Amino acid sequence: MKAAIPSPYSAGSAEPRVSSLELFFDLVFVFTITQLTSLLLRDPSLGGLLQMVLLFGNVWWMYGGYAWLTNAVPPRGLVVRLLLLVGMGGFLLIALSIPTAFGIGGVPFGIGYVVVTLVHTGLFWRGSRQSIASAIGRLGPYNLITAALLLVAGFTGGGLRVLLFALGFILHWITPFLIPQSSFRIRAGHFVERHGLILLIALGESVVAVGIGLGPIELPAGRIVAALLGLALTAALWWLYFNGDEVQAETALDTAPAQRKPWLALNAFGYAFIPILGGIVLVAAGLKLAVVLYNEPSTVPAAVFLAGGVAIYLAGMAIFRWLVQVRLVTVRLLMAALAMATIVLGLRVSATVQLAALVLVLIGGNVAERLAARPTRNDAG
Repeated sequence: MKAAIPSPYSAGSAEPRVSSLELFFDLVFVFTITQLTSLLLRDPSLGGLLQMVLLFGNVWWMYGGYAWLTNAVPPRGLVVRLLLLVGMGGFLLIALSIPTAFGIGGVPFGIGYVVVTLVHTGLFWRGSRQSIASAIGRLGPYNLITAALLLVAGFTGGGLRVLLFALGFILHWITPFLIPQSSFRIRAGHFVERHGLILLIALGESVVAVGIGLGPIELPAGRIVAALLGLALTAALWWLYFNGDEVQAETALDTAPAQRKPWLALNAFGYAFIPILGGIVLVAAGLKLAVVLYNEPSTVPAAVFLAGGVAIYLAGMAIFRWLVQVRLVTVRLLMAALAMATIVLGLRVSATVQLAALVLVLIGGNVAERLAARPTRNDAG
């Protein structure tokens, strides 16, 4: 039998799937996850939650744009690498400005966003094939309009700034329906690995953030138990994706018809990743609060952030599974409902008990999914 020829991004290829520069880029971007968590902790109210959603929705669009960029334009040349470093600087400025983006940090946020957008558009025009350059020629103006809106927002205040951020959010995420997507070509292996890495780093950053948030605080046995339960919770969230979903996603993306492939990539790794990564931000905020209040009833923000973050993450994972044709989504939706029920435990008993309940829900759900996915004897025969 004739051996299969490896694709450029397959394991058998000499070309790396995700370069070290891309990973470096992702490490800078994930700092925004930490900063969004800090924003929530400073203002654990509906207003703070709204600000977090608007900031994250705008920033995630442009990060996704860079994932599409390096998928089409591998960062090999000196100019490309240098410009990507400039883009990283823009993302760092965005991240530093997030906690005060609706205050004194509005202008630095807008400047960083303009830099990120200009680098992204310029690199796409410079290095892509003609068909993709034509597509970015239609996409680029929308991105630049949104960047201008966010820069102008920095010079305003109050409700007008919120409105401009909301307009940017909406314009970004309706843009795919305003331009043709078929011109984009997706390298499935690279694309899936890139998004898997950002998810992995974000989960790891949530654990680190808890430790940093505690600072020089006493470590009685109960607080150590709560911290370990937080790690177990994060590990269970990791398991939900890295237990085969990423493999199924790559297969689905690789075998999708050319006309459908860009839409599948956008829906699964763009829209579905909004609740997935947004859930991680909420979980990280909830974990910080829970570890501090480990032996007493939780505050409403701590209990809601923990349970709501897990539930939103699970809902996003269910949508993701459905999009990549893994039909076992019922268990994840049931897990999301059970996660929300743990709010009562947090408010009436303690944060540690709520954490333990969430870990049990996730472990039980993971086991149930494994059993449901196991082939029966009739299937095997």
